[in-house]
Amino acid sequence: MAAPSLLNWRRVSSFTGPVPRARHGHRAVAIRELMIIFGGGNEGIADELHVYNTVTNQWFLPAVRGDIPPGCAAHGFVCDGTRILVFGGMVEYGRYSNELYELQASRWLWKKVKPHPPSSGLPPCPRLGHSFSLYGNKCYLFGGLANESEDSNNNVPRYLNDFYELELQHGSGVVGWSIPVTKGIVPSPRESHTAVIYCKKDSGSPKMYVFGGMCGARLDDLWQLDLETMSWSKPETKGTVPLPRSLHTASVIGNKMYIFGGWVPHKGENIETSPHDCEWRCTSSFSYLNLDTAEWTTLVSDSQEDKKNSRPRPRAGHCAVAIGTRLYFWSGRDGYKKALNSQVCCKDLWYLDTEKPPAPSQVQLIKATTNSFHVKWDEVPTVEGYLLQLNTDLPYQAASSDSSAAPNMQGVRMDPHRQGSNSTIPNSVSDNSAKTEHTALKGTSVKNRPDLKTSSDSNATLHSSLAANASNHNSCVVDVLRKNEGPHTSAYIGVLSSCLDLRTVVPETSVSSSVSSAQTMVTQQTIKTESSSTNGAVVKDETSLTTFSTKSEVDETCALPATKISRVEAHATAMPFSKETPSNPVATMKAGERQWCDVGIFKNNTALVSQFYLLPKGKQSISKIGNADVPDYSLLKKQDLVPGTGYRFRVAAINGCGIGPFSKISEFKTCIPGFPGAPSAVRISKVLPLFREEKICFQNVEGIHLSWEPPTSPSGNILEYSAYLAIRTAQIQDNPSQLVFMRIYCGLKTSCIVTAGQLANAHIDYTSRPAIVFRISAKNEKGYGPATQVRWLQGNNKKAPLN
Repeated sequence: MAAPSLLNWRRVSSFTGPVPRARHGHRAVAIRELMIIFGGGNEGIADELHVYNTVTNQWFLPAVRGDIPPGCAAHGFVCDGTRILVFGGMVEYGRYSNELYELQASRWLWKKVKPHPPSSGLPPCPRLGHSFSLYGNKCYLFGGLANESEDSNNNVPRYLNDFYELELQHGSGVVGWSIPVTKGIVPSPRESHTAVIYCKKDSGSPKMYVFGGMCGARLDDLWQLDLETMSWSKPETKGTVPLPRSLHTASVIGNKMYIFGGWVPHKGENIETSPHDCEWRCTSSFSYLNLDTAEWTTLVSDSQEDKKNSRPRPRAGHCAVAIGTRLYFWSGRDGYKKALNSQVCCKDLWYLDTEKPPAPSQVQLIKATTNSFHVKWDEVPTVEGYLLQLNTDLPYQAASSDSSAAPNMQGVRMDPHRQGSNSTIPNSVSDNSAKTEHTALKGTSVKNRPDLKTSSDSNATLHSSLAANASNHNSCVVDVLRKNEGPHTSAYIGVLSSCLDLRTVVPETSVSSSVSSAQTMVTQQTIKTESSSTNGAVVKDETSLTTFSTKSEVDETCALPATKISRVEAHATAMPFSKETPSNPVATMKAGERQWCDVGIFKNNTALVSQFYLLPKGKQSISKIGNADVPDYSLLKKQDLVPGTGYRFRVAAINGCGIGPFSKISEFKTCIPGFPGAPSAVRISKVLPLFREEKICFQNVEGIHLSWEPPTSPSGNILEYSAYLAIRTAQIQDNPSQLVFMRIYCGLKTSCIVTAGQLANAHIDYTSRPAIVFRISAKNEKGYGPATQVRWLQGNNKKAPLN
């Protein structure tokens, strides 16, 4: 049985831009958050390409160019990355097409393509109502309706059940058609059916599922084609099979094929005895087939009437698009005005969340002060908000349930279609054209992390050799690829966040071991995540090295290409771990058993945290995990954050199905007054290096200019700055995750020259995009504060020229 929250339909009631006219027989695909619609008919066949941005809730008409195809309806429409293929369809009444067009959506460029005909047999004839499905580098064409008459005004329909395979070239263009030899009984001829392709994770071969359609009468049969063996079969299913239908939609999310709408038999008709004579009508019934278990589940039956307009009204010939785990439905026809003999088309746009959202990435620190955190996490597609929670070892009093001292905090339901892009890390771009990834400080606490050792930095005499019991630096690094999207920009900015503590810390014997190693940073749109424990001493002499051993974990999700940027500013400070750190009482509960308190529900993926809400007595949580209702925070008391205190954070996403699972736990510590913050606004002058056999060659370059701005919170006079460069060593070649740093500057100036000789020895870090790594830190009377790490981007692969 499906969860009741699955039926929480949402109608998009407000949007901007040129809304396309209502229609049916159109097709739609998704490219990331964009729903792209083409064709269809209503008082003429539409030839425009419309795009709907599901994040900004905006319609727009891209300026297409090239071999623009004529308008068509009931055509084939598939998406391969950022290219779209259109095949066939009705171009005018009684006249069908068998032409193939390609759209490069990254440039909105149309191109007519001419595939080679099959080695034996004829190419596909002109048709409409066929299925056109993509898997890998091949499209699969099945069935449709042809016109046997050469006279378009004298339509002689012929239902088809032929099957073609179209091989695609990588990126652009096609190879040609082929006619695979199939085994088993072939499905009966049909049109206006659906076909989807699904492959079980880690096992099985891809299979194409054909459902329903029209062949004089509507059909309710399900067929399966194994694309490896090319064997047709009729799988035995369980559950209630949906009514016979055509002009419906089928969408795959996870292991489920969702069937919505279409033409079905009229109530009370016996379709078994008179399939050709019974009346037909549109439906809003909604079912899914579990493709792993072959079991049908009815979510909205055909007999359920909707008197509150809480879901889409009956329709056929509509379009459906899956974006993440959300289904969007737009337009379609809902019947005929018989007196006028004209079609009635819907103009509405709906969406439905099919499951709770996945867990977001770990909470990441942008900036810490003595009594607040500025935090962020990676965006989760198609969500309505985020629930942020924290807990701490610091004792606090539970609030009585009748407390009313706090003002309202985002006490409304979020509309995801009103949220735009949200800049999470302050940034600016200068005229300098060098590409950098700037690190914002990540003050992950050493407390409760027995795997992270901490360091003391002495400006007195230090040995050049690295002793086994040398002091350590605490470092936590996380790569974030952030999209800076909006109507006027398409730039993508790479941001790397880091914490490097260069001072003395609390003795290791005082460290609790209650937090597991699961605190390694993981993000959804992240290139790389790594936690670093330092193992070495910092010295002024360039001949002495600092070794940083890092543990890496890579997220395999697709990242968007980054454009070249000249400067990214990120202001961040973290609690430098000092012997002056106050020892707060530790709760007797383990970390996993401590009560989690709500910080609030946030529309976007950043939060400025200075307070949290206290739980009423006897309550384990004030959040209703089963749905997305916002708690009434006005009835709860708040508690301020305390200096020098560790706080654990987690975040969960919210959609129409409720609150999803929480992220992994992150731990940060508020600052103690007195230590300097991290330097900011790092700039690097442009050079043009080339990779040659994994070595870097600087042509006619004497060095680079590295500059920065003082910490925004110096906490006194800055006595000196130190800059470090990650260098190549045999140790790194054996263990690429272990970085070795050399101090290249120490002084009062906020800039230095990095010589060509130093750069020639630079380590190129390939844990994400190739980059040279610098670290810069400031020192005041109390000692060194946290460092800013900069990854100077060097290109997208090892051998390509650098830009």
